[in-house]
Amino acid sequence: MDRSRIIVTAVVLALLGAIVPIAAMFHFSWVLAVQEEHERLELFANRAIARASISLKDAAGALREIDRFTGDRCSVDHIARMRRLTINTRSIEEMGYFENGLLKCTSWGPTEGSVAQAAPDFTAADGVAVTARIRPLANQDHPLMALQYKRHNVLIDPLRFVDIVVDPDVQLALATNTGVLLSALNGPDPARIGKIIADPGKGLDDGHLFAAVRGTDWIAVATEPESQIVDSVRRRQLLLLPLGAFIAAFIIGMVVWLSRRRLSPLGELQIAVRKHEFIVHYQPIVALRTGNCVGAEALVRWRRPDGSLVRPDLFVPLAEESGLIAAITDQIIALVVLDLKKLLVANRSLHIAINLSPADVRTARVLPVIEKALQHTGIQPRQIWLEATERGFVDVGSARSTVIRARELGHAVAIDDFGTGYSSLSHLEGLPLDALKIDKSFIDTIATDSATSSVTPHIIDMAKTLKLKIIAEGVETQAQVDYLMERDVDYGQGWLFAKPMPAAEFMAYCRRAGLPA
Repeated sequence: MDRSRIIVTAVVLALLGAIVPIAAMFHFSWVLAVQEEHERLELFANRAIARASISLKDAAGALREIDRFTGDRCSVDHIARMRRLTINTRSIEEMGYFENGLLKCTSWGPTEGSVAQAAPDFTAADGVAVTARIRPLANQDHPLMALQYKRHNVLIDPLRFVDIVVDPDVQLALATNTGVLLSALNGPDPARIGKIIADPGKGLDDGHLFAAVRGTDWIAVATEPESQIVDSVRRRQLLLLPLGAFIAAFIIGMVVWLSRRRLSPLGELQIAVRKHEFIVHYQPIVALRTGNCVGAEALVRWRRPDGSLVRPDLFVPLAEESGLIAAITDQIIALVVLDLKKLLVANRSLHIAINLSPADVRTARVLPVIEKALQHTGIQPRQIWLEATERGFVDVGSARSTVIRARELGHAVAIDDFGTGYSSLSHLEGLPLDALKIDKSFIDTIATDSATSSVTPHIIDMAKTLKLKIIAEGVETQAQVDYLMERDVDYGQGWLFAKPMPAAEFMAYCRRAGLPA
């Protein structure tokens, strides 16, 4: 992902991180307030169910007691007993006695005229028949509910079922399980109540919160306008918004931190390692006497997703410092095998030089990696040269062990960029090396009056004394070639012969040189 995409993504995530937690707290405040209000409405509905159950239980008890009366029906004693039960039972407005389907007497005395017994709407589990709405002769504008047990009945004012203390904005309704509305408090909308009874539960309908509770024989519904919870929502917002602001600040901080990490050189390098963004270019190594290509140095390049290349000097030091160089070296080894397997098998005289980090020289970690990579490829270990700069040989003891092991496996080992580091003749004498590469900075002084121009012949003489093959780096002119050939330098590498090139171009270069590829 390039820098612009990372920045855009970070901005989007930061905006979301700022907006979503605050919005979530607003929403959560609303949800909590609605949930609390639903619980409160449900409590009112349960109280209505409980109040109705108590009223009906009292009324049923009175009916059973009067049924046990053994005296003459509608006698003075019978009427007096009905009157006492009516007065002593809070829920009962009137008690009556029926014979042959007609009302014969009530708790007020004998009746005149013909009053037929109403057909019940349903019979409760205790055997009491219920008529939801009847209009008594005394007050037909105020419907009552009738409960009948055998030949006696009682009249109950349904308002007693919702006779509980509620807020003025809370509306209560009680209905039968069949949907017949019995009683209401604070004027609920009958259409809304009917709709809720058809599908009881908790919810929000047309700007009203509601909770419906189903009892054994009844359904109670409590509703209130949605606007009643505004204060409750605001209270919760005052409590939850600081939490939302803290979460938003934390998310934004994490986005900034992660973005800075990904935009940092180390972050980008980590992504490059993970995505295998490294490629290898090959710079030919030429025998100066014959001009023949004897191999190439594998030079790592970082190719970004946009196709641009990053020079090794811009990322290799960071890779070595961070420890990522081991993963990069392993990728280079795999790419060399993948790119040049066919070429190396066809040309046993060719070799590819792979650069090792100081850590690999010190620990020899890379040797098993190379050994595994070469298995079943046909590439011989002697075709893989290992190069390390002088910094890799500072710890002579560890370096010597690695060099010995590498040569036992069949690899040639060269010291790279000689003369730019801390090597001395005693260090070189203690290492069983195969080759020495003279740094370009010394080759550039050939045939010049530079103060360091006299160093080059001393390096050549030193390498010859140690019987090392010599490779001159950075050869760019024929004069440099002539100078090196006069001093029997074996090989040259530089733009005079060829620049570093991708694998396909290197193989084409070999074909032009007459090598099988």
